[in-house]
Amino acid sequence: MVGELTGGYSQIVLMFGFAVAATAPALLISRMISPRKKSSPVKFLPMECGQVPSGEGRTHFMMQYYAYILMFVVFDVMAIFLYAWGSSILELPRSATLPIIAFLAIMFGAMAFSLHQSQRRDIW
Repeated sequence: MVGELTGGYSQIVLMFGFAVAATAPALLISRMISPRKKSSPVKFLPMECGQVPSGEGRTHFMMQYYAYILMFVVFDVMAIFLYAWGSSILELPRSATLPIIAFLAIMFGAMAFSLHQSQRRDIW
């Protein structure tokens, strides 16, 4: 009974063991050969192109590319789902086209909203 339950997980346990066996020596070797001396406080200063930064770290975020970002997300999600749907379209019944049409309608609605936002904010 126990052998039947653990038989399905043996490959996962084997992969986990391999990951530990491959990672542990790399971590130990890097720990052994790393320098032990204390570093100076200058090392931990924030640097921008070799210069100590001046001014406030938080600045106003420009919304100039907001529509581009939204459209990239829309097209990225559409590409992922359309690829999965298109790769198995021959095995799917005809009724499987209705959900993908609804999905495309939602995605094109999101794209239309991003275009509306870009015109409303006058960023083009």
